[in-house]
Amino acid sequence: MLSSPWDAAKHMESAAALAKELHNWREVADFYRKASELYNECGRSQPASDALAKAARALEDAVPEDAIQLYTDACIMLEEDDKEQMAFDLYRAATNVYIKLEKYADAATFLLRWGLAADKCNATNSQCKAYLSAIIVYLYANDFKQAEKCYNDCSQVDAFLRSDQNRCATKLISAYTEGDVEEIKRVAQSSAISNLDHVIIKLARKLPTGDVSALKKANAVQDEEPLDENDLT
Repeated sequence: MLSSPWDAAKHMESAAALAKELHNWREVADFYRKASELYNECGRSQPASDALAKAARALEDAVPEDAIQLYTDACIMLEEDDKEQMAFDLYRAATNVYIKLEKYADAATFLLRWGLAADKCNATNSQCKAYLSAIIVYLYANDFKQAEKCYNDCSQVDAFLRSDQNRCATKLISAYTEGDVEEIKRVAQSSAISNLDHVIIKLARKLPTGDVSALKKANAVQDEEPLDENDLT
């Protein structure tokens, strides 16, 4: 008879490690999830979250969608226990899997979630990096409208508004609006971007991915539209 849920959880982790060696991914996830539940019974959110993260890392290559779900659940566990700072590596890992799967909107959403978590624990630098990273991901996905919206929304946050990351984002958005390819490439080499995570740096260095001259023309047409004096809205 096992003496406690803690001991049982340790046995579940051992079983998961064996299943991993056999490449039995379903059992890997099941055993680690069971271990996580048992750690939770002991009131220990950190090892409970760690168990899910171990499962996610094991499944990343074979079943990436399941890995993302496990990373997400691991984050939720720490968020609910007000331990957001301990989840930073999990936000990063989930974002990287989304990018690998080319699910850029999901990656950006997760980065914004990371920014919110960083805000809660006063990790201003991490918060600003997450916001700039989200803007870069949208630009890489050739979704300027969403990148601009993200930039405007994040700029409502005072800490971001006063940051180097915001100045970098402002230059990027401006260069896109002007259709200035050389300026986009120059900003992508800046120190604010060099200090981001490696996966994001790689995306930034490939900007622009779409036809920015078309964006400039669209903005020019918008500026030239005559004012309708009868339209008072």
